[in-house]
Parts: sequence; structure tokens; C-alpha cells
Amino acid sequence: MCLECDCGLPAAPAHRHLELGERLLVRNDEHATANRQRFAAAGVRVINLLSSPGSGKTALLERMARDRNSPASMAVVVGDLATDNDARRLQSAGVRAVQITTGQTCHLEASMVGQALDRLDLGAIQLLVIENVGNLVCPAAYDLGEELRVVLLSVTEGEDKPLKYPATFHSADVVVITKIDLAQACDFDLPHARRHIERVAPRARIVELSARTGDGMAELYGALEGVRLAAVG
Repeated sequence: MCLECDCGLPAAPAHRHLELGERLLVRNDEHATANRQRFAAAGVRVINLLSSPGSGKTALLERMARDRNSPASMAVVVGDLATDNDARRLQSAGVRAVQITTGQTCHLEASMVGQALDRLDLGAIQLLVIENVGNLVCPAAYDLGEELRVVLLSVTEGEDKPLKYPATFHSADVVVITKIDLAQACDFDLPHARRHIERVAPRARIVELSARTGDGMAELYGALEGVRLAAVG
């Protein structure tokens, strides 16, 4: 009998869902390895950018494009459930952007990214950013072949997001606190937020910035380079 209700149906084996999940992740990891090999062969740095919806991923990428001497040397794979709005915004900023519309899938998978790469000339770019679907749950489990994982926390979300979604923040190489220019207006407790991040992601670099004003962008670029050098060393 089903233990969760009195429907009279036989209980499903408790291990079935777990085995399915393991098989999916193993297959994803195989695609991620293939992606990573393609990136290495092309000499492209790859960042997987994660956050909840509205945290400022696209605004940050627009700022990065403006700061680069050659925005065309940067490309973005954009993941969204629907619309290509963000991809068109980035294209207007001079960035090569490819849209992945996932429909009902709440995260990007390595196979999706691999297919998107066929629409990019990796030899013509230096930096590829994968703008993941806005979600602080599912994307954390999926390796996409990236070199670095960057997680955003907006001051408009509150200080406790890292404690509510520890797996995503724990997986980060860099945690970026965005919209810092709004912190006072939002009554955002910055020291409190940093303690929460340090608790669940002790190895991550923390950067505070505003994509609108540009404050903190130099620190972000230094952090990204520092993480890369530390990983190589």
C-alpha cells in the first residue's frame, strides 16, 4: 500500500527516483566534459552565472560588455524559460548572444549548452558567459563545463538567501552582491549578508558592486582573475 495516502496503490520502490536522478547527472557530466574539452581547445574562459530572477545578471553582463575594449570578444549563452529578451539586450550591447529557451525546464544542462556552441565561433571569442535560468535550486546540480561559477545575490532579495539556498551558494567560486547602490534604501544589512555567505560558501570570494554605477566592477574583474590563477596554481 502507498504509505503517503490510502489510495490503495502499491508503494513505488523508494530507490527509483534516486537512480533516475543519478543516471541523468552522469549523462550530464559526460556532456560537460565534452564542453570543457571544446573550451580548452579554443582557449576560451567560461563562467556559469547563476541567480534568482531579477538579481541583475543581464545588467551585469551589459556592464561587462561596456567595460571591454572589444565587446565582440565576449559571448553569452542565455537560458530562459521563454522569450529572447535578454539575448536581444546583449546583442544591442555588441555581445554575441545565443538564446536557449528551455520551456518547462528550470535549469540549463550541458547538452543544451553543447548544442548552443554550434552557433558560436569559439575561436573568435575570449570569454563565454553562460547566463543560467533564474533559479537558485536546480542549476546548482548541473556542471555545464564551466571554469568558474559565479552566484549573484541582490540587495533587494534580503540577507538570508544564502541560508535558504545553501547548495547553490556553496558551489560558487565567486559570490557577487549586486545593486549595492540600493542597499540603504532596501535596509539591507551587508555585514549580516556576508556572514551568511561565509557560513555556506567559505571558499568563495565575495564582491559588492553596482552594475548601474560601475562601483565594484574592477574588484570583480580582479576576483575572477584571482580565482582562475588560484585554480591553475
